[in-house]
Amino acid sequence: MIGVSTYLETAARWGVWELEAALLPVGYPRLVQRAGGLAAMLPPDAPKRAAEAVARLDGLVVAGGPDVEPVRYGAERDPRTGPPAPERDAWELALIDAALAGGVPLLGICRGMQLLNVALGGTLVQHLDGHAEVVGVFGGHPVKPVPGTLYAGIVPEETSVPTYHHQAVDRLGEGLVPSAYAADGTVEAVELPAPGWVLGVQWHPEMGDDLRVMRALVEAAAAG
Repeated sequence: MIGVSTYLETAARWGVWELEAALLPVGYPRLVQRAGGLAAMLPPDAPKRAAEAVARLDGLVVAGGPDVEPVRYGAERDPRTGPPAPERDAWELALIDAALAGGVPLLGICRGMQLLNVALGGTLVQHLDGHAEVVGVFGGHPVKPVPGTLYAGIVPEETSVPTYHHQAVDRLGEGLVPSAYAADGTVEAVELPAPGWVLGVQWHPEMGDDLRVMRALVEAAAAG
């Protein structure tokens, strides 16, 4: 059972309805399912309930989404930083803390990787160019694994990945090591060394056909 965090939107439209909604692009649960896991959506809730939720999971995915509020890492807001999502920030930081404390395998995707870094005391670059070239359209670029890392053990070769982001890791959080880079030097994956299974990727595997990262999470969850 792999839990996936969700968006919380003030208005979403389907059929005749336009209502507040907890939602998730279907690529996330489909990727979990294709990799052999059962997907469960985790809408924002009271942070104090995160440990109880994580205790019922075998693995956790913190999904992509809006920019992390800069106050979370002690920075002033850059004009190019997007609107805050305080409910998501609070809930997902609590989920990450619970997963780390409980040894639950954890995968952070895009925002999820950035939030993992912030949870461990790291900071973010609030804007960089070249990783989201067309608004609302996923691009692609190669990432190169760092030999000897968890990620390199999963994907040993340089590979092109689906990407859409304008923020990135700046100062690494405590204990995190970089495990993949883009050609321009941007950190594209981070991880915590064994014995746990904790990985963050800056790209969007749910938008591609490579199952290896998610399959590795599902296998780690099953082994636990």
